[in-house]
Amino acid sequence: MPLRKLFLLSLVTIFTGCATYAGLNYNQLFGEPQVRERRATLDTVQSDQFLSQVKPIIDNRCVVCHACYDAPCQLKMSSVEGIDRGASKELIYQGTRLTAATPTRLFEDAQTTEEWRALGFHPVLNEREQTPTANMEAGLVARLLMQKEEHPLPDDVQLEGFDFSIDREQVCPTIEELDQYQQDYPTWGMPYGMPNLTNPEYNTLLSWLEDGAIMNKAIPLTLPQQTLVDKYEMLLNGNSLKHQLVARYIYEHLFLSHLYFSELNDEKPRFFTLVRSITPPGEPVKRIATRRPYDDPNVARVFYRIIPEQGTIVDKTHMPYALNNARMADWQLWFFNDDYQVTQLPSYAPEIAANPMTAFIDLPVKSRFKFLLDEAQNTISAFIKGPVCRGQLALNVINDRFWVFFLDPDKSDIPEVNEFYRSQAENLKLPGEIENTALPITNWVSYSRQQARYLEAKSEFINHWFKDGKHLDTNVIWTGNDTNPNAALTIFRHFDSASVVKGMVGSPPKTAWILDYALLERIHYLLVAGFDVYGNFGHQLITRMYMDFLRLEGESNFVALLPRDVRHKEQSSWYQNQSTQLSDFLQRNVKPFDQPTQVPYRTDDPKAELFQILQQKLSPVLEQRYNIVDTGFSADNEALLREIGSIRGEGLRSIPQIIMLLIESNDGQKQLFTLLHNNAHTNISSLFDEESNRDYSHDDLTLVRGVIGSYPAAYLSLKEVQIPALVNMLKNMRNDDDYIKMLDAFAVRRSNPNFWSFSDSVHAWYKHDQIIEFGLLDYNRFENR
Repeated sequence: MPLRKLFLLSLVTIFTGCATYAGLNYNQLFGEPQVRERRATLDTVQSDQFLSQVKPIIDNRCVVCHACYDAPCQLKMSSVEGIDRGASKELIYQGTRLTAATPTRLFEDAQTTEEWRALGFHPVLNEREQTPTANMEAGLVARLLMQKEEHPLPDDVQLEGFDFSIDREQVCPTIEELDQYQQDYPTWGMPYGMPNLTNPEYNTLLSWLEDGAIMNKAIPLTLPQQTLVDKYEMLLNGNSLKHQLVARYIYEHLFLSHLYFSELNDEKPRFFTLVRSITPPGEPVKRIATRRPYDDPNVARVFYRIIPEQGTIVDKTHMPYALNNARMADWQLWFFNDDYQVTQLPSYAPEIAANPMTAFIDLPVKSRFKFLLDEAQNTISAFIKGPVCRGQLALNVINDRFWVFFLDPDKSDIPEVNEFYRSQAENLKLPGEIENTALPITNWVSYSRQQARYLEAKSEFINHWFKDGKHLDTNVIWTGNDTNPNAALTIFRHFDSASVVKGMVGSPPKTAWILDYALLERIHYLLVAGFDVYGNFGHQLITRMYMDFLRLEGESNFVALLPRDVRHKEQSSWYQNQSTQLSDFLQRNVKPFDQPTQVPYRTDDPKAELFQILQQKLSPVLEQRYNIVDTGFSADNEALLREIGSIRGEGLRSIPQIIMLLIESNDGQKQLFTLLHNNAHTNISSLFDEESNRDYSHDDLTLVRGVIGSYPAAYLSLKEVQIPALVNMLKNMRNDDDYIKMLDAFAVRRSNPNFWSFSDSVHAWYKHDQIIEFGLLDYNRFENR
């Protein structure tokens, strides 16, 4: 054992023997705590050491569990500010709370460590005397690392004595409470429930902590980066009312995105965030923090600023959005060259600001729609990846895999359509305008009636429109102008998380959506701009219930392309044994539209035909990256892997939502795949009893090349020669025992000493293959089987 490690373990033993004394007398031993300055300028040895040696270990061993809203104890280790902020005992995901919680968004709701202390966050680094002994003994991170070293991971395949459930009761000790924690949970050192760090990793972190945990100050922008930031800030902060309205619209849709300058061709892209500030370009940013992006900023003039993203990029919140000359030209064309007038800016009053159909009524509908479609994956990713790091209640409103298409904005850009949207502003109100959501059921009834009025008006409008000899066929579908791959998307639900990718991935699904402008816009303001992760139970429940309306509307748009006598039968088959209220809503939603489709059907399976027609129509832009082709494997083995997509049935019940497989070809090249378990349901209209609607006999699998999903539950490692055995096991899986046999054959479990090196291989493949989309995966769902 190295002398340094022996000394540190001896130190732990000495202080553990004085646990009671030390636990009560940290102030007497090491002085009163006070926030310390831990950031050094970039030209210092400490800053360089942190960036080159320490930060890579923290990213790949700590951030993979400590990054999102649901990071254990709210400890976000993905940035200097998050590490220094520390931890909290307060839960963010607490679905039963009756009153909204105080937001604790890093970089927004407090700007200094002192302010975070006032909000109840306790330090994880020593804030007493800055001596080596105090840094080790009065610092939580140091003590938890040494605890893990003293009590290494048990040599068990399936770990005992750990709680890995996502809703586990969190134990978030302060340094004063740590002695009791270590007595109660001796094996719960860090990394929690994962293999120990290697000796070099451990010694590097301990040396850094012992020396005071000095980190780096902010990395400045390069001259090309600053030039482009200035260019976009100039556009977004023009003085005209038109400029101010357009900038507000862009901000309210991109505030969660990670912007990057695609034309810089940086070896490592740098990402930025669009924020509201009380200061104009050229001055330091003073961020305006509100619960929602459309809340009143309480200043006479808002400025929109572009700031560097400070944290390590993690997959579960990463939504890259390219800024380039082509995009700038499009924004100019859509929003500034059009001949329209803005004579007054909309109010920030909730009844106006929460409803985009009212707030942005002066902006051309076609321009807004084209803006949303130009990066439709990003638009919908905000629904999927935005404020929800987990949420079964939020996500059980969608099926496990379905395709999404869009109406063509050019074909819908007619005065009558624009006027129809204007006339329906009252019927298109959203729950975000409600200040008090203590009575979600009462509100749901009100919104149900409102949505019914809108759908009745919409049915009357389109019945009249298509009665006049206009053809209802697939020519109304946006093709991306044969160049934009956002024209077709696939959404996967992974129980309490979800993913959206470009293309029509997998076999034809049970359901599909077609989104028009009003529907796409309302979903954004319901689930993104208007959703408050810190909100009370009523807010989250009414949001979920309202989304039922919008999902049904998107599905109804799709079935409208089917033959008249099939529409209601098809959509009703997606809602077996649904409630009477939903049945009435389905009747109201589908039946009134009664114009014939002009799609030329030739078989007795029109839905399958429609999917084929759309696949052919969109073929120039369909994303192919997930196809199992050109893998370097033999043709026979590629064909075997593709067969996994046809496996279905109750035997799949034991397979988790996301498994990632690293397969080494016969010539030594490695390919990464994601195996997705798609849960089938008889209907998805139940709020709380999802299990009663499960249809296990129709569960199926989707295997793709590359990464889909942020939360792998299992890792498999195999060689190409083992592909037939893997496929055979999946085809013959019947129960938990069969699944465990597959794990025994191929899994790299969380208890495996090689887990971290395998994790590094997965991330290296992902980063090399998808450099823009790459973000660190999250291990909070990784199973213990």
